[in-house]
Amino acid sequence: MQFLLVAHDGTDPDAHKRRMAVRPEHLRKIKFMKDNGEFLYGGAILDNRGNMIGSMILYEMPDRKTLDERLKDEPYIYGNVWEKIEIVSFRLAAIE
Repeated sequence: MQFLLVAHDGTDPDAHKRRMAVRPEHLRKIKFMKDNGEFLYGGAILDNRGNMIGSMILYEMPDRKTLDERLKDEPYIYGNVWEKIEIVSFRLAAIE
């Protein structure tokens, strides 16, 4: 089952500093999930100046409960980077 996560960072003056502090750990965990087939696509949401202000991730998980368990160990969550998170069921189009 696929899930689309769209998350927006905080907008306070320290938001970028928090993101950068936990970004290496976030990327290590994403690499692990990619190697396990749980991370399909993703990247940073940018503002008009090219600054990172959020994230978009497409996950492949057996169910929402499994995703919720994985997200308990997400540095952008426990590091207070993401302020607003939306997760919806998703189906990647199979275009040939």
